[in-house]
Amino acid sequence: MTRPSPRARSGRAALEPAALALARGVARAGLSRLHGLQVLRCVATLGQAVALARLAGALIETGGLDGLALGLAGACLLAGAGLGSLIETRSAALEAEVAVALIDAAEARLAAMPARAAADLPRGAVIAGLQRHPGALARLVVGHAAARRMMGLGPVLTAGAVAVVSWQAALALLLATPVMIVFFALVGGLIRDRATAQEAALGRLATQFADRVRTLPTILAAYGLPRETAKLDRRLQAYADGTMGVLAVAFLNAGVLDFFASLAIAILAVFLGLGHLGLAEIPGFAHLALWQSLLILLLAPEYFLPFRRYAELYHAKAEGEAAAEALAWVFSEEAETRPERGVVPAAGARGLVLPHAGSVADFDLPETGLVAVTGPSGAGKSTLLRVLASVEAPLAGAFRLPGPNLPATWVSLDTPIPAGTLAAAIADGTTATPEAVAAAAASLGLSDDPHWPGGLDAAVLAGAENLSGGQRVRVAVARLLLRPGTAFCDEPTAKLDPANAARVRQALACAARTRLVIVATHDPALAALADRRIGLRPTLSERQAA
Repeated sequence: MTRPSPRARSGRAALEPAALALARGVARAGLSRLHGLQVLRCVATLGQAVALARLAGALIETGGLDGLALGLAGACLLAGAGLGSLIETRSAALEAEVAVALIDAAEARLAAMPARAAADLPRGAVIAGLQRHPGALARLVVGHAAARRMMGLGPVLTAGAVAVVSWQAALALLLATPVMIVFFALVGGLIRDRATAQEAALGRLATQFADRVRTLPTILAAYGLPRETAKLDRRLQAYADGTMGVLAVAFLNAGVLDFFASLAIAILAVFLGLGHLGLAEIPGFAHLALWQSLLILLLAPEYFLPFRRYAELYHAKAEGEAAAEALAWVFSEEAETRPERGVVPAAGARGLVLPHAGSVADFDLPETGLVAVTGPSGAGKSTLLRVLASVEAPLAGAFRLPGPNLPATWVSLDTPIPAGTLAAAIADGTTATPEAVAAAAASLGLSDDPHWPGGLDAAVLAGAENLSGGQRVRVAVARLLLRPGTAFCDEPTAKLDPANAARVRQALACAARTRLVIVATHDPALAALADRRIGLRPTLSERQAA
């Protein structure tokens, strides 16, 4: 036998995903032993069929009990049951071993990866890579591989046993095989595409869920929970639809195979019946002993059993191949040999594309200072603010905020204010002293607001229903002064009278001396105080309308 050249083997390895190569290497020895056990079980099943056919034939024709056949049937039954249990146990253990090896490789890769490269990995790929993909790949290299081998050998052994009795019956079984192979080929592309779409949907769902959990406080502060819940529902529905699509094709595949198997067995039964009744002289089916006809009928379902088992696991092939492609990041060496894609070397943004607003010119962000996002209505100012606050994901590009990763503060007209007193509302989420709270309230004119008497003891009703939008903003800005993290302010002076707008501008400028404050604004006076501006252009639809 000619062995493939090293060059040919290396060429195939180059085309094979590294994750798949690792999984097959781990499974190789155990899979060979598993295949040996499956062959023994197949032989035991064939022996049991022969013994049962002889036992039933003798019982029907002579009324006597064939002790040898009965003993052989019992022995083969016990051997088949024991081998089946051992095969299932070994298969499960081998799949677990492969999955653990893949998880260990992923963890080692993450530990050795540069921090920025690890942070740049899609969270969905990492989550699915450590949870779902190793198991899917293990099923491909163990369960599916074993079923594929038995599909090649099992029907041959069964057809050989049938041929001992009637080569014509064996030929009839073999003629049904091409139909199944053709159907496998037709279904293969469809189920592969659906499995790839399913894995992509899972990655997007995992990424979005991880991001939303991480930024949940900001989402709640920005009243974005209903919107984000709806987005997650859409992602979940897309994943559910993908899963049902894969299962629908798998069930269709199994149903078609069962139809052709039942049809072939029915034809054999009809031919054998006509031969025994003397109604037709069909070569290979007439003049057979009863036990021989019974043996053919017992072995015919066993001939199709490996095809049915392979059909049940056919979707595992598509899912495993998609998982191998999705695990490419574990074995990729590109992060060590090229600049990290999607990582911004300095604080700022590169290549951002905003939902509904389009691309944004690259910009840098200072450690501290006031940054104004300006532009006409609909240009994407609020969207950019939500993206930088990690409330919403960009369509493309990457960004990085400067400084330590401290909790951010969100300021807008609908900032949530807890019920209680004004002092408690300002100090919410901080450890500020009463003196600091009083100073912050005074700088925003809250402690002596004629429309909100009571000073720091002024009541805040549930849902802050007794506060106007402008009062909400001033409370949020006062709270901002007591927090050290980055501040995101969406139109903080939009609904304020000139005196209170001036107070807010002054407070933001004061806060920007020690932290980064990013404001989306139409206020020229506020923009004039900014240390840096990010100007957004109108969207394409607005430019066309103009």
